[in-house]
Amino acid sequence: MNEEFKPYIPADKVTPEITFTSVFIGLILAVVFGAANAYLGLRVGMTVSASIPAAVISMALIRVIMKKDSILESNMVQTIGSAGESLAAGAIFTMPALFIWAKEGVMDTPSLISITIIALFGGLLGVFFMVPLRSALIVQEHGVLPYPEGTACAEVLLAGEEGGSSAKAVFLGMGIGAVIKFIVDGLYAIQSVFTVKIEALKTEFSAEVYPALVSVGYICGPKISAFMFAGGILGWFVLIPAIVTFGGDITMYPASVPISQLYAEGGAGAIWSSYIKYIGAGAVASAGIISLIKTLPLIVRTFVDSIKSISKTGTSSNLRTAQDIDFRFVLAAIAFLILAIWLVPAVPVTFFGAIIIVIFGFFFSAVSSRMVGLVGSSNNPVSGMTIATILIATFCLKVLGDKGPHGMQGAIAIGSIICIAACMAGDTSQDLKTGYILGATPKKQQIGEIMGTIAAALAIGGVMILLDSAYGFGSEALAAPQATMMKMIIEGVMDGTLPWALIFIGAFISIVIELLGIAALPVSIGLYLPLELSSTIMLGGLVRKFADAKFGEQKDESGKGILFCSGLIAGEGIVGVLLAILTVANVTKYFDLSGVIPTGNAPALILIILVVAAVCYYAIGKKNEK
Repeated sequence: MNEEFKPYIPADKVTPEITFTSVFIGLILAVVFGAANAYLGLRVGMTVSASIPAAVISMALIRVIMKKDSILESNMVQTIGSAGESLAAGAIFTMPALFIWAKEGVMDTPSLISITIIALFGGLLGVFFMVPLRSALIVQEHGVLPYPEGTACAEVLLAGEEGGSSAKAVFLGMGIGAVIKFIVDGLYAIQSVFTVKIEALKTEFSAEVYPALVSVGYICGPKISAFMFAGGILGWFVLIPAIVTFGGDITMYPASVPISQLYAEGGAGAIWSSYIKYIGAGAVASAGIISLIKTLPLIVRTFVDSIKSISKTGTSSNLRTAQDIDFRFVLAAIAFLILAIWLVPAVPVTFFGAIIIVIFGFFFSAVSSRMVGLVGSSNNPVSGMTIATILIATFCLKVLGDKGPHGMQGAIAIGSIICIAACMAGDTSQDLKTGYILGATPKKQQIGEIMGTIAAALAIGGVMILLDSAYGFGSEALAAPQATMMKMIIEGVMDGTLPWALIFIGAFISIVIELLGIAALPVSIGLYLPLELSSTIMLGGLVRKFADAKFGEQKDESGKGILFCSGLIAGEGIVGVLLAILTVANVTKYFDLSGVIPTGNAPALILIILVVAAVCYYAIGKKNEK
């Protein structure tokens, strides 16, 4: 144990943590950031951390507006608030597959109760699995496991005097993101995509105008953005021209018409939806498994070390900063949740499926908790873990005779619970690291995580149903890339209807990329997503590159540029959800200006330039004000 470490708030000093203010604000942020990240993840296949924005918002409200000097209250707000983002990430990576199957007539549409219960069970298991690991990972390994997001969040909260200006960047970003989203998808005053057809290559170049995509590129950085853009170039400037050029009058499954006719009627987009998305799915699945295999020695070693460390931590301490939720209660809660997963009718999981959840859930939760401490949440291979889980679960269910819609539902439910648990365990460990540095009470933070999980689980079902009703999962508006890929994997194992030639082409593309020494997963995601997404993300990556070149590489997440971009994402996501509500209520037609204002490439291009300029201003012009 690190006896020399002294937290900011001493263990013998008691200050407010769980208060009405911290819980109320935290629950609101859990729902808001959960909804915003659900929308973002369903569009581009990735989410962003909500801890830093939640921290600066709480500081602005508690310290600046309410004039309260209570850093642990602010910490509790971000603890509760960040739970929504993590639960949303795990849910949208898997459960939209159920809605897509419902549209195809394979099964009934999932109910609100079913989605809520699955999300709640997964979230609570992730929190409870992390409780016995806290002392081993956070205390024993302090100074060894950096937990970059958790440490950065602590730095932001400690820099209390900057709370007002930092919060201004978040709120301004939220406002700008909300206004642009409403103009584009509410008023339809500007088309959402800038497109240029390139007839010589039988393809097209496109870019979306949304600020959230530029923000994703800025937050991910130039390297990851470039990898994603490279995947887009491979798909749209290599594979699509090759298919159209050499395909001619050939009719190739899954399309039912000749390639030449398909291109003539639908352009490059039709070739992408018929062929490239399957190649991309194979590439993403292969890259996810590769990332899991590469980290397997580390995964096994860290899991074993974590379990061994539990026995070394001894009995619970009387110190406030060393108190966890009673371990007996944790074991009882885990046992109850596993039984409920098996017995509750709303969760389509058999007893064997519940056993899989126990084994893989705890294993991947322990791995996730430690790996985010090593490499950060962004590099945590949760998608690879989920792919491996779904593959194993689907094979096992098929062997046991649980085929058809029930087996497919069961495989998705198992994958959903484990994915959510792994995401929540990683988020909980980051939050506990923040609390360890600040001197928070672990037990109270764990209770805060449970409250945030419950709030987010109650909201995520309604959000997903709304988004599906308004836009449709698997559509151009909400591609739901991970969930679509999980659906393909399960179908391929269950009934063999996948175009396996295309899947394996993608798999070997990712293997070649990996052999070249390049991270295959971001390239594969770029190949799987439409070019219009990765090209705009690349713009954000370029802004980050210029900012880093001017001021040095940014090492944490507290810079004005990242906070401003987080606000842009949150603002756009919130309005996206609100527009979904208005669409379902059939209200959007009353302010639809698409038939009044002529739209085209020029306004879209101007809007892209303005968004990039705004991000540049905050990333470069404001960076030296940190």
